[in-house]
Amino acid sequence: MLALASFISSCAAQSPSAARTVDTAMAGKTHDLSVSAMFYNADIVVKVVMIGLLLASIGTWTVLIAKTIELKRARQRAVDAVAKLSEARGLSEARLALGNADRLTAALLSEATRELRLSSDILSGPGVKERIASCFAEVERAEALSIKRGTGLLASVGSTGPFVGLFGTVWGIMNSFIGISKAQTTNLAVVAPGIAEALLATAVGLFAAIPAVLIYNHLARQTGAYLELVSNVSGELLRIVSRDLDRGHHANKIQAAE
Repeated sequence: MLALASFISSCAAQSPSAARTVDTAMAGKTHDLSVSAMFYNADIVVKVVMIGLLLASIGTWTVLIAKTIELKRARQRAVDAVAKLSEARGLSEARLALGNADRLTAALLSEATRELRLSSDILSGPGVKERIASCFAEVERAEALSIKRGTGLLASVGSTGPFVGLFGTVWGIMNSFIGISKAQTTNLAVVAPGIAEALLATAVGLFAAIPAVLIYNHLARQTGAYLELVSNVSGELLRIVSRDLDRGHHANKIQAAE
């Protein structure tokens, strides 16, 4: 601010008569300082910055709507799967209960079936359940990556939005300084519109960044809750597999006794 005041004073001192002439000319002139007018009159770089930030804001709200719908449906499927699996005594009953399973439960069932098939000659070994649990962990990680897809935009907008807006503001104020130097006047009517247009870029940056941060945190909590349900689904299936393995081990012992 001191530098700006010094700059304005030096401009006024250089040509006081020219400054008085411009001041008189600008005294009766009014400026439209509405948001639309400031955007229209802004420098092309400032306009590009504001348009980019507005597009980022639209993307933020689009991600919110899309991920909210996706998470709601995924949570409902996971809750239904847990309810169905809790009554199943074995994998065959689990398949019948799930019917046309969704992508997650189908992947978990497929991994359990594949590992049981590959370990068919060592079903009594204690490592079968560990290998199935490892396969389930891989499915859970893949599901976590899938459900988080798209939220990276929110993090980017939230972290860079204010700085992008600040860049537009700095560029606009720089152009205002140039205009003050050319006009050689300290009249507020000359200085204010350019600075207001520049500050609008910072306002747009905050308008894009603040919702992005809040939405990112909200979706992070919702995603965490959904992944807990995914863990419950895999836990139920692992218990079902464990019961099947124990039944097979018990049957082998009976056959050996006979």
